[in-house]
Amino acid sequence: MIQHLASLPILIPMLTGVILLMPPCGKNLYIRRVMSVIMAVITVLISAGLLVYVNDTTPLVYAIGDWSAPFGIVLVADRLATLLVLLTSLLGAVVVLYSCAGDDKKGSFFHPLVHFLILGVNGAFLTGDVFNLFVFFEVLLIASYSLLMHAGDKHNTRAALQYVILNLIGSSVFLIALGVLYGVLGTLNIADLAQKVPLLTGDDVYLAKIGGLLLIVVFALKGALLPLHLWLPNTYASALPVVAALFAIMTKVGVYAMLRVYTVIFGDNAGELAHMAQPWLWGLALATIVMGAIGVLASQDFRKLVANLVIVSVGTLVALVALQNVAATAALLYYLVHSTIVCAVLFLLADLVALQRGKVADRLVAGRAVAQPFLLGISFVIAALTVVGMPPLSGFVGKIWILKSTLDSEKAMLFWPIYLLASLAVLVAISRAGTSLFWDHKHKDSDAIKGVNAHPLKVIALMTLLICSPLMVIFAGPVSEFMLATSEQLFDINSGINDVLHGGQ
Repeated sequence: MIQHLASLPILIPMLTGVILLMPPCGKNLYIRRVMSVIMAVITVLISAGLLVYVNDTTPLVYAIGDWSAPFGIVLVADRLATLLVLLTSLLGAVVVLYSCAGDDKKGSFFHPLVHFLILGVNGAFLTGDVFNLFVFFEVLLIASYSLLMHAGDKHNTRAALQYVILNLIGSSVFLIALGVLYGVLGTLNIADLAQKVPLLTGDDVYLAKIGGLLLIVVFALKGALLPLHLWLPNTYASALPVVAALFAIMTKVGVYAMLRVYTVIFGDNAGELAHMAQPWLWGLALATIVMGAIGVLASQDFRKLVANLVIVSVGTLVALVALQNVAATAALLYYLVHSTIVCAVLFLLADLVALQRGKVADRLVAGRAVAQPFLLGISFVIAALTVVGMPPLSGFVGKIWILKSTLDSEKAMLFWPIYLLASLAVLVAISRAGTSLFWDHKHKDSDAIKGVNAHPLKVIALMTLLICSPLMVIFAGPVSEFMLATSEQLFDINSGINDVLHGGQ
């Protein structure tokens, strides 16, 4: 029965979302909140248990309906998938807890939508075939459309409309790419695709290449890679901060898809199509880092600054994907976890600061002092040091690991200056933001009214994420060992194919 464990990170959020829509949860806010928090915590515990289990054994392959791959739908819980499932579940639980302080009352169906989004993201990480990757993309996107409009106004509507239109186009391109690949290879199971791509000859090679390159467009849009990144700053900055914090994981779904498809299917063993995406990903990743750094410097409010930090992190992650080696991928995984958590912290912190600064909210201009300068100031300093990459927090470990993993690459001469200059831009921008938010005060009678203190649930949620950075340093040894083992497992293509298609036999 242990094999069913792989399905629980998908089933629990799905059932939770349905239950929260039904009486008595649907009509009683208190019951809905309690149920949502309890089920979110259960999802975290199940995800943690799944990660511990697959870390000690081979990947857990769950054949739905007992139809084995490649003919049936399979879920594949390996180290990579379970790591990201746990990250998503943790972020979802924190967001649910934070929203119980009042944000969930600003619109309809907040809690069910959050759990449906977690369902979609977890499904995308666990699925063993690219068609169901498309299906779970659509699930998480539908939930995200509604969450964008939570407590919305005209500005939200405009940003949400751009987001919806672009993703509908992306979904169409995704289907076309899948149609081309299926027509050539007769399968969409990732392990089976990895087995059949090296055997292609003649015109089939070019058709498969077209399908693979179309997927770059889709994943670049989902991950906000230049030039398909323009939707992200306005979308994330206009969303409710608690929603934007949850969205910090969504760009990582696109990065994960690139990592899985272009390492397993079109990686070292792909014959004529080996590393076909590498030149495209490398160039676009570096350009994305540059544009994200410019956006960080140009940001006029804190939420948009954080949104541009997400773009910088995406560019960094995709550059490591393009390097296609074990060391770079291990650094990628550490940085992915770090960047997702710290961006979520900064979005939540932007909300607390805005609520205490009155009309100026989180704009980077002089305003009244926050009501809790010690709590928010210390939290900002920790988050700022983390995102900039200063010791002794996780950002420093991640940055050193990234630089070390790229040192021996021929691309280091190009990557290092761009990455370090972008880090300098982030340092300048985050320092300016801290000065504006916490030191540059107006001293007027109209501004003398103190803001409301942060709700205890919001403080608990913020601290839960904030403590993750020092914990990633305290336990850097076992964490780095796990990341390295995860990377090695991803690049062991033949063992992965054997586990999925032959049950490890």
